[in-house]
Amino acid sequence: MVADPPVPAAAPAAARGEAAGDGGRGAATGGLTAGPPPALGPPLPGRTPAVRALSVGPDKVAGMARIAVIGAGMGAMAAAARLAVAGHRVAVFERGATHGGALKRWERDGFAFDTGPGLLHLPAVYRDLFLKTGREALERCVELSQVDPASRHVFADGTAVSLPNASRAGVLAALDEALGAGRGERWSDVMSRAREAWDATRRPLLEEPLWPDWRVLGRDPYPAVRRRGLFGRGKGPTTATLAEVARRELADPRLTALLESHALAYGFDPRSAPASAAVLPYMEQTFGSWYPRGGMRALADALYERCLARKVEFGFGAEVTGIVGKDGRAAGVELADGRVCEAEFVVAGIDPVRLVELCGDREPWGADDVRPAPVPGDRATGRLTVCLALRGARPADAAHRTVVHAPDRAAELAGVFGDGSGQRTPCERPTVTVLRPDDPSSRPDEAHEAVTLTATVAPPGPVDWLDGEVVAAAAERMTESAEAAVPGLRERVLWREVLPPTPETLVPGPALAGREGRFLRPGNRTRIPGLYAVGGWSHPGGGPAHAGMSGAIVAGLIVNGDDWQGST
Repeated sequence: MVADPPVPAAAPAAARGEAAGDGGRGAATGGLTAGPPPALGPPLPGRTPAVRALSVGPDKVAGMARIAVIGAGMGAMAAAARLAVAGHRVAVFERGATHGGALKRWERDGFAFDTGPGLLHLPAVYRDLFLKTGREALERCVELSQVDPASRHVFADGTAVSLPNASRAGVLAALDEALGAGRGERWSDVMSRAREAWDATRRPLLEEPLWPDWRVLGRDPYPAVRRRGLFGRGKGPTTATLAEVARRELADPRLTALLESHALAYGFDPRSAPASAAVLPYMEQTFGSWYPRGGMRALADALYERCLARKVEFGFGAEVTGIVGKDGRAAGVELADGRVCEAEFVVAGIDPVRLVELCGDREPWGADDVRPAPVPGDRATGRLTVCLALRGARPADAAHRTVVHAPDRAAELAGVFGDGSGQRTPCERPTVTVLRPDDPSSRPDEAHEAVTLTATVAPPGPVDWLDGEVVAAAAERMTESAEAAVPGLRERVLWREVLPPTPETLVPGPALAGREGRFLRPGNRTRIPGLYAVGGWSHPGGGPAHAGMSGAIVAGLIVNGDDWQGST
């Protein structure tokens, strides 16, 4: 195991929710070094900036490469930490004021709310990251607890069911009891087929770089159901959508809502998503749902601290405006203030569409590669978040997460994804996720409660989320729906803060097999030597776990070479 190096004086512990970065083992001097203080954004209150300057020294130490990372999201920080431990000199350039990407936290009057993902799935991704980058395990840096029940679901007919965490037998029994005999078995059968899809795609769509022959992943690994009759289909890949799987194999509108809600939460339209999207509830029910004390922001802070301990340098307010090229390869980054920072490798933790712009006349992906969709609305949905400060204590038996399902599925999907081009009208009663963490850090005292409501909505453009009346009306409808999870909710509200979707907060989903590869993400290797893509917009896609694996893949490619095919 790699020993922790001394923490440099220029990188003291970060204040919670204030700054971000990736770190790695301190290498020999040279490479990206400190110089006169530039305008890289204001320092954090009560601390020295983690980076006083990001300039380039003339020397390159043998065995050490200078690596410039664009962005301080979770995937970018995961890559930076791993690369620094491998002995490279890593500098992170973040145009914003803080780290963590989508893992943000909004605070006011002693209340605190997660404004991105509210739970962690596949925690093994971060356990491996913390193990590989230092002696302190993840659980020594973040207080993780399993959420049980994993979720409570309130369906349109008023039926409610609480699903236990990481217990297939428990889920089967709960569904039978709440929805009627046989419902649990139907759900379990779908999860069994989802496991086949998971087993077939776990490595290529989570642990390995995107295959050069990626088109083979356009074949859906979800097995078709054998049906009776002369023309019944045998077992083999299916061409069905997730919605068709729900209709044929679940045959219950409540089970359909349960299955489709997992796709919707990741920004997928179940009417067009492949059947392999069934791996989304399978992953959650198999590996569990976890909550870090202090919210998901605590995970981002812990990764930032690990990066600082590994002497990764950070510059906030440092916008990259171009990728520098030399001898046909990426050779550094150009900043908005005109400075050029040279590097042997560039890791871009940004939207691939923006990466194309930064590359100028050079194409990072070829005609035969998976390419980013040019229109944001074709690639992701938005998330509307309502933060509610409530008077009154949180009941001891309150579920951490409750999903209140929309009564009109067709209207909801039309409002989010549209039935064609043009403007979309937000659904009157969308599916609303209600988060009620039992976390003292989220509230000023035990006589109050912080509740977060989220709904998947259309991205900016099809809906004018700059219109205050549109936003207020949507937030009010979400609050009304949430009454099914929190009786008397509106009478308890002290104040609310509404966070509408913006182009910067679109929700990229994880990569999925099937549908001719339309749900894959651009690969981490680009056609420009020395330039790599990382994070939720790149392979293997969005969500904290997948972004973390993206960082592991990029670090593996840089350390082991472009022919590396993943850990064995």
